Formats: sequence, C-alpha cells, structure tokens
Amino acid sequence: MSEAPVRWPPLNSQDPKAGKALSTRLDHRNPLVFDTHELGRRPGAMQRLTREIEAPGSPGSFGIEGVIGVPQGAPVELEIRLESVMEGVLVTGTARASAEGECVRCLEPLELELDADFQEMFSYPDADDRGRTAEPADDAGESPEDEDRLYLEDGMFDLEPVLRDAVVLALPMQPVCQDDCPGLCSQCGVRLADDPDHHHDAVDIRWAALQGLAGTIQDGEKDEMSGAEAEAGVDEKQEK
Repeated sequence: MSEAPVRWPPLNSQDPKAGKALSTRLDHRNPLVFDTHELGRRPGAMQRLTREIEAPGSPGSFGIEGVIGVPQGAPVELEIRLESVMEGVLVTGTARASAEGECVRCLEPLELELDADFQEMFSYPDADDRGRTAEPADDAGESPEDEDRLYLEDGMFDLEPVLRDAVVLALPMQPVCQDDCPGLCSQCGVRLADDPDHHHDAVDIRWAALQGLAGTIQDGEKDEMSGAEAEAGVDEKQEK
C-alpha cells in the first residue's frame, strides 16, 4: 500500500534545512506514484501519460462504501497531463473504469461505466504561491490552506488520494438500474419491473372491521337459510 503524499512541513518533523531527514518516502514501484523529474522545473513544460492500473482496495472502498464502487483489482485506465508551473506540477487527468453496485430501488446488481475527471496541484516543498523559494515557517503560522496542500516528494507524487476523491464525486449517491425503475412492492417485496401488472386489493383500514362484521352476518344468513330449507324439506316429507 502506498503512503499518502507528504504534507509540508511533515507532522512531528523538522525543516530539512535543519539537517533532519524526512521519515516517509514514496515507492516509485507503486503504479499510482508518478515521477516528474523528466518534466523538470521549467514553467510551461508538459508531459502526457497513459497508464492502466488495478483499482486499489484498503484502506477503504474505491468508491462509495456499501453503495457502488470499482472492485479491488479491476482495471482502471488513466490519461494524465503533467504541467510544470511556477509553484509546482499541475496534474490533470481522467480515470475510466467499470463500477459495480446495487440499485437502491429494486436491489438488483448493476454496472456502469465511470469517467472521473480530476485536477490537483502538487507544490514544490521549497516554493511559495508565487514560485519563489519559501523561508522556513513555524507550525504556529501555518494556514489552513497549507494543511490541505499536497507536495512533491523527491520529484514524485502519489495520485491515489486524489483519484479516490475523484471517483467518489463521479459516482451516483443513489444508483438505479434504470431511470424509471419502479422498485419493489411495499407489501410483498416482489420486483415490480418483472411483473408490471402486480397489485394487491387495497383495503381501507377504517372499513376493515365493518367488512369483517359484514362477512359474519353473511355467514349467519347462509346458515339460517340452510336451516329453513332443511325444515321445509322435513315438512314436505311429513305431508306426503
């Protein structure tokens, strides 16, 4: 598993100019770690890359947990443009993959094609917003923007956290198998798309008791009629 991009200054670390080495290092063998050395620190330089990777798994789902996502190990096609700017490297790209999930209406499995666009700035650790060499700053003076900023480490960056965020934003929060999916029957749970004529006789609960009473009266009337017919038959036999 690749480590997250180093944020500058790293937590519990000293400025590298003070002679303290960083404790984290990116692994260049990780397919989501990219090297920008060929690009150089020449503003305006550009590099285009294509790469196919396997969707990462832990520490979390590559998508929306429990709803829809790209299965671990599934192929993900990346098209990336690296652009050198004054303050760092601007990374723009698109990720394409097949996501799997479950329809929120009828609970049937579904699959959809995913196109996730992303753009992120990876700053040089020693440059400020205007591309000039920055002076070491105390942690107390660090702004919220600095905390969220991503930095290059030894000319490399880890795309995984950016890619995860882009995939989540590109996926539907409530995926459906089709736009007009009718869902499930609220009474018996049958999938209505499989049986469009499915229905239950509606009974108003306000009249349910009276309907039961009417049924009892009807049964009593039938019993009385049966008794009367039996008595009439006996009388006829006696007269004969």
